[in-house]
Amino acid sequence: MVNQKGGVGKTTTAVNLAAGLGFGGLNVLLVDLDPQGNASTAVGGEHRDGEPGTYEVLIDQERIADHAQLSPEAPNLKVLVATMDLAGAEIELVSVVSRETRLKRAVDAYVAEHDVDYVIIDCPPSLGILTVNAFVAAEELLIPIQCEYYALEGLTQLQRSIAMVKANINPALALRTVILTMFDGRTRLSSDVAGQVRQYFPQETMETVIPRSVRIAEAPSYGQTVITYQPASAGGQAYLAAAEELARRGAEQY
Repeated sequence: MVNQKGGVGKTTTAVNLAAGLGFGGLNVLLVDLDPQGNASTAVGGEHRDGEPGTYEVLIDQERIADHAQLSPEAPNLKVLVATMDLAGAEIELVSVVSRETRLKRAVDAYVAEHDVDYVIIDCPPSLGILTVNAFVAAEELLIPIQCEYYALEGLTQLQRSIAMVKANINPALALRTVILTMFDGRTRLSSDVAGQVRQYFPQETMETVIPRSVRIAEAPSYGQTVITYQPASAGGQAYLAAAEELARRGAEQY
C-alpha cells in the first residue's frame, strides 16, 4: 500500500481492507511500516515505546511470528506494529549489507510457516529504505489516489522508483490495483479526477470508490476501522465492497 503523497487515505485503506478481508474469512497479516504507527492504532495493536514489532524484525532480524499481535478489530487479522523506534531504522540500515531484503526474508519465512492469504504492508509517505523494503517484499502494489486536485502529482516519480526496483531487485513487482478515495459525488472535480485516473490506469482501477465520509475520519480516534465503528455507513459499506472486489481479483489472478 503505497503513495508518497500524504493525506490520500493510504493507512485508512490498508486497515479497512485488512479488516474487510478478515471478516470475509481470509487470514491477513498487516505490517505497519510507518513510524507514526497509525495502522497499528486503527486495528487495536499495542504499540507503546518498547513494544516489539517491525523495528525488531528489520534491525534485529527477529521473526514476525514472535511479534505479530491478534487484532481485536477483525477475525483472522494479525498486525505487526510500528513504534517510533522505526523512525531511526532508515539511518541504522544505511550501512547494513542487503538492507533492502530484510523485510522480504521475514515475510517469506512467515508465509512459509503460516496459513496466510494476504500480507498488507502499510508504507510511510516517502520513498526511503523502509518503502524500498516493502517494494522488495511485495508481489504487487496498491495505490490509493484521492479524488482531488493534484491527484496524480508524484506518480511519475513513484513509477520511476517501481521501475528501478523491478530492474534491479524484484522483477516480480507489479502495480495491479488503484483505488479511488475521498470521492464526493456532489462535485464535478471528483468525477473529473476519477475519469482521469481510470483513463491513466484502465485495468488497475477498482470499480468500488471510497466516498468522502465523516465516519471514516472519526473511526481512528476510537482506535477502530470504519468497518467496525460504523459498518452500515457509506464508508463502511464501501470498504467492505472494496475488500470483496480485491479478494475476487486475487482469486481470478491466482
